[in-house]
Amino acid sequence: MYHEKLDVWQRSCELSVRIYRETDNVKDWGFRNQITRSSLSVPSNIAEGIEKPTAKDKQKFLYIAKGSLAELKTQFIIGEKINYIPQEITKECKQEIEVIDFMLTRLISSISGKG
Repeated sequence: MYHEKLDVWQRSCELSVRIYRETDNVKDWGFRNQITRSSLSVPSNIAEGIEKPTAKDKQKFLYIAKGSLAELKTQFIIGEKINYIPQEITKECKQEIEVIDFMLTRLISSISGKG
């Protein structure tokens, strides 16, 4: 499958694994469930989108992945404020979210022929 060769997919998978590990001790099941679901959504939508036959469908799912990244970043900000996630972990993960977002933007542009 082509998506497995994409750096953006690989990085988003690594981020999702890290989030599962970093939030394993969070006792608030609702928060932990939401942040891990958001993190899973990113590589899942990249994979689904890249395997679609049309540029329009590819872009649709890549934009969904970008939305999940925004959701994930928000959850890190809130998680830090309520002392569920340490500041350093939040900082590192937010930086990786920004990198993945940039990579997705470039991928979307390349699919639309604007990149």
